[in-house]
Amino acid sequence: MKKQNLKKKNALTKKKKDFFNKVYDVTRKIPFGKVTTYGHIAEACGIRSSARTVGWALNGCGQDIPAHRVVNRFGALTGKIHFGDINLMEELLRSEGIKFDENGCVKLDKHLWIPSKIKKVTKR
Repeated sequence: MKKQNLKKKNALTKKKKDFFNKVYDVTRKIPFGKVTTYGHIAEACGIRSSARTVGWALNGCGQDIPAHRVVNRFGALTGKIHFGDINLMEELLRSEGIKFDENGCVKLDKHLWIPSKIKKVTKR
Protein backbone atom coordinates (compact mmCIF):
# COMPACT_ATOMS: atom_id res chain seq x y z
CA MET A 1 0.00 0.00 0.00
CA LYS A 2 2.80 2.44 0.87
CA LYS A 3 4.54 1.77 -2.45
CA GLN A 4 1.35 2.64 -4.36
CA ASN A 5 0.94 5.91 -2.40
CA LEU A 6 4.55 6.81 -3.15
CA LYS A 7 3.97 6.20 -6.87
CA LYS A 8 0.89 8.46 -6.79
CA LYS A 9 2.81 11.15 -4.93
CA ASN A 10 5.68 10.97 -7.44
CA ALA A 11 3.21 11.20 -10.33
CA LEU A 12 1.56 14.28 -8.79
CA THR A 13 4.94 15.90 -8.15
CA LYS A 14 5.91 15.30 -11.78
CA LYS A 15 2.59 16.77 -13.01
CA LYS A 16 3.12 19.86 -10.85
CA LYS A 17 6.69 20.30 -12.12
CA ASP A 18 5.51 19.87 -15.72
CA PHE A 19 2.78 22.48 -15.25
CA PHE A 20 5.16 24.90 -13.52
CA ASN A 21 7.69 24.48 -16.34
CA LYS A 22 4.97 25.26 -18.89
CA VAL A 23 4.08 28.38 -16.91
CA TYR A 24 7.73 29.46 -16.92
CA ASP A 25 8.06 28.78 -20.66
CA VAL A 26 5.01 30.91 -21.48
CA THR A 27 6.07 33.69 -19.11
CA ARG A 28 9.53 33.88 -20.69
CA LYS A 29 7.83 34.56 -24.05
CA ILE A 30 5.97 37.68 -22.91
CA PRO A 31 7.42 40.48 -25.04
CA PHE A 32 9.08 43.55 -23.53
CA GLY A 33 6.41 46.24 -23.03
CA LYS A 34 3.56 43.71 -22.86
CA VAL A 35 1.71 41.88 -20.10
CA THR A 36 -0.52 38.86 -19.94
CA THR A 37 -2.87 37.48 -17.32
CA TYR A 38 -2.70 34.49 -15.02
CA GLY A 39 -5.76 33.12 -16.83
CA HIS A 40 -4.23 33.47 -20.29
CA ILE A 41 -1.14 31.59 -19.13
CA ALA A 42 -3.31 28.86 -17.57
CA GLU A 43 -5.24 28.50 -20.81
CA ALA A 44 -2.03 28.35 -22.86
CA CYS A 45 -0.83 25.58 -20.54
CA GLY A 46 -4.02 23.61 -21.19
CA ILE A 47 -5.79 24.05 -17.85
CA ARG A 48 -8.02 27.09 -18.15
CA SER A 49 -9.21 26.98 -14.54
CA SER A 50 -5.70 27.08 -13.06
CA ALA A 51 -5.04 30.83 -12.90
CA ARG A 52 -4.32 30.65 -9.16
CA THR A 53 -1.85 27.84 -9.69
CA VAL A 54 -0.07 30.03 -12.25
CA GLY A 55 0.29 32.69 -9.55
CA TRP A 56 1.59 30.09 -7.13
CA ALA A 57 4.17 28.91 -9.68
CA LEU A 58 5.34 32.46 -10.38
CA ASN A 59 5.62 33.25 -6.68
CA GLY A 60 8.65 31.00 -6.40
CA CYS A 61 10.24 31.49 -9.81
CA GLY A 62 13.74 32.69 -10.54
CA GLN A 63 14.79 36.12 -11.76
CA ASP A 64 15.21 34.80 -15.30
CA ILE A 65 11.42 34.71 -15.57
CA PRO A 66 9.69 38.08 -16.14
CA ALA A 67 6.92 37.48 -13.60
CA HIS A 68 6.39 41.25 -13.33
CA ARG A 69 4.65 41.03 -16.74
CA VAL A 70 1.79 38.91 -15.36
CA VAL A 71 -1.27 40.72 -14.00
CA ASN A 72 -4.81 39.76 -13.10
CA ARG A 73 -7.68 39.88 -15.60
CA PHE A 74 -8.36 43.53 -14.81
CA GLY A 75 -4.72 44.59 -15.15
CA ALA A 76 -4.19 44.90 -11.40
CA LEU A 77 -0.75 44.12 -9.97
CA THR A 78 -1.93 41.41 -7.59
CA GLY A 79 1.52 39.77 -7.48
CA LYS A 80 3.36 42.91 -6.37
CA ILE A 81 3.68 41.71 -2.78
CA HIS A 82 6.07 38.97 -3.94
CA PHE A 83 8.71 41.35 -5.30
CA GLY A 84 10.22 42.39 -1.97
CA ASP A 85 9.49 46.08 -2.57
CA ILE A 86 5.77 46.66 -3.11
CA ASN A 87 6.53 49.26 -5.81
CA LEU A 88 9.06 47.22 -7.78
CA MET A 89 6.58 45.47 -10.08
CA GLU A 90 5.04 48.77 -11.18
CA GLU A 91 8.48 50.36 -11.60
CA LEU A 92 9.64 47.49 -13.82
CA LEU A 93 6.51 47.74 -15.97
CA ARG A 94 6.78 51.53 -16.27
CA SER A 95 10.44 51.15 -17.31
CA GLU A 96 9.13 49.08 -20.24
CA GLY A 97 6.74 51.85 -21.27
CA ILE A 98 3.61 50.24 -19.87
CA LYS A 99 0.83 52.73 -19.06
CA PHE A 100 -1.62 52.57 -16.17
CA ASP A 101 -5.14 53.88 -15.72
CA GLU A 102 -6.36 56.09 -12.87
CA ASN A 103 -6.99 52.99 -10.70
CA GLY A 104 -3.40 51.79 -11.00
CA CYS A 105 -4.25 48.98 -13.43
CA VAL A 106 -2.31 48.25 -16.62
CA LYS A 107 -4.09 49.51 -19.73
CA LEU A 108 -4.78 46.07 -21.16
CA ASP A 109 -6.23 47.49 -24.37
CA LYS A 110 -2.71 48.72 -25.20
CA HIS A 111 -0.41 46.20 -23.55
CA LEU A 112 -2.13 42.80 -23.44
CA TRP A 113 -0.30 39.90 -25.07
CA ILE A 114 -2.21 36.63 -25.42
CA PRO A 115 -0.03 33.53 -25.62
CA SER A 116 -0.81 30.67 -27.96
CA LYS A 117 -1.48 27.22 -26.60
CA ILE A 118 1.47 24.99 -25.89
CA LYS A 119 1.44 22.06 -28.25
CA LYS A 120 1.51 18.66 -26.59
CA VAL A 121 4.48 16.52 -27.49
CA THR A 122 3.37 13.12 -28.68
CA LYS A 123 5.60 10.13 -28.04
CA ARG A 124 6.31 7.77 -30.90
